[in-house]
Amino acid sequence: MSDLPELLAQLETDKALMAGMVKRLASGLDKPLKVMEVCGTHTHAISRTGIRRALAGKVRLLSGPGCPVCVTSDSDIDKFIQLTEIDGLVVTTFGDMLHVPGSRTSLAAAKDKGADVRIVYSPLDVLSIAEQEPGKHFCFLGVGFETTAPAILATVAEARNRKIENFSIYAAFKLIPPALRLIASHPDISIDGFILPGHVSAILGTEPYRFLVDEYSKPSVVAGFEAPDILQALMMITAQLQKGKPELEIQYSRVVTPGGNLNALRFMDDMCVKADSEWRGLGVIPASGLKLKNQWKSFDVEERYELAESSFEKNPLAEKCRCGEVLLGKITPPDCPLFASTCSPSNPIGPCMVSSEGACSAYYKYER
Repeated sequence: MSDLPELLAQLETDKALMAGMVKRLASGLDKPLKVMEVCGTHTHAISRTGIRRALAGKVRLLSGPGCPVCVTSDSDIDKFIQLTEIDGLVVTTFGDMLHVPGSRTSLAAAKDKGADVRIVYSPLDVLSIAEQEPGKHFCFLGVGFETTAPAILATVAEARNRKIENFSIYAAFKLIPPALRLIASHPDISIDGFILPGHVSAILGTEPYRFLVDEYSKPSVVAGFEAPDILQALMMITAQLQKGKPELEIQYSRVVTPGGNLNALRFMDDMCVKADSEWRGLGVIPASGLKLKNQWKSFDVEERYELAESSFEKNPLAEKCRCGEVLLGKITPPDCPLFASTCSPSNPIGPCMVSSEGACSAYYKYER
């Protein structure tokens, strides 16, 4: 308790810093801006700290497709459910995938009905379990962006080194730059600038985003996750617009370098090929996913088992979910007719409300 006065003093200093940055930012704008943050962690930080409300009327902050759970398609989730129906196969996953609805049901519902679905905290945990239970096959659901993919691929390489043959992954990896290209080129979406994801950029570096500046003239800044980071990134975007010279900048320089993480990039280059991938709400985006190369196909669950394409009709209520438009930045969560009424964290209709990184979840928790 002796530190409480110092803590309170620091909080007041932080509040004063934020208030000053908001005032400087707002005073430098001669017209409202539309800026998209492309990371679920940014979305929650913006909602939690009140940045969106503080800049209302000056900057409209829109949430992009920065939540990997949210952009996982119904067809992929339906295949996850099919895996739970294969005798002797155990589905392992991070917990945030459990309640995401597919066309007819979710992994949580399948688990409640007796399917062997296990939550793990690391894909490496699955290897230990697979060694302990050699009579079963273990599949890990590889859902994630460039941040997650290298660790899962490293687990596949480790499985080969340890000669663990009852392990595979479902490769549902997605790449952020192709999705940003779709948004930047979309005729119905007008974005003045992008706050680029810090976690993904720690892996990618900055050059994969170069097209945003060179081809679409969109100011773009890689930002950290504290409120001053985000406000500084917005100030950098504003300065670029005022100069009339869009640039690709790094605000999060304490973590992100232009070249990215070379070891992580090497895993993706050595083990995967780019493939067309379906994104919820965005459709099929060319070369926006990663699949295992032929020499690693023995660890690809889709090669081991024949999985049918989904033939289920969507739940009529789910048809009213506008999560896809939220991910494109066309609307904000309160514009969805289901938001905070039919759809809530305790009864999620769409993935944007399910995931802890989802925009609807952030708005529900902090901005109602």
